[in-house]
Amino acid sequence: MKIPQLDVYGDSQLIINQLSGSYEVKKEDILSYHQYATFLLERFDQVFLNQVPREENRIADALANLATIMALGENETTKVRVCHRWVIPGCLDLQIDKSHHISVQVVEEEDWRKPLIEYLEHGRLPEDPRVRADIKRRAP
Repeated sequence: MKIPQLDVYGDSQLIINQLSGSYEVKKEDILSYHQYATFLLERFDQVFLNQVPREENRIADALANLATIMALGENETTKVRVCHRWVIPGCLDLQIDKSHHISVQVVEEEDWRKPLIEYLEHGRLPEDPRVRADIKRRAP
């Protein structure tokens, strides 16, 4: 599109400072996102990174809190469709550490891991006191 100048607005001071080069990216799980953003920013003649305080950006704050609002209750379930799609385009020659990618597997009803997963993800324990103690012992 041949746009020479880009104004970027974000409510995360950490991300803005990392993109500007003032701060180092220490978390490896966001390093590939940082590399991709930097790659895109380099395509512009001028880039202005602006940190907007969260209290001044109600829309961004509302979007950030949307996942919390939509959280399911203890006895609620839903089906989630998982698509195999990269957020960061795979056509770039970036070094992406795949150890931070998430793998999704269906856990069958009879699977021995199911009580552990229920406890770790939702804090739910079976009624049997011996099984409860076993799960608490094995969970860490």
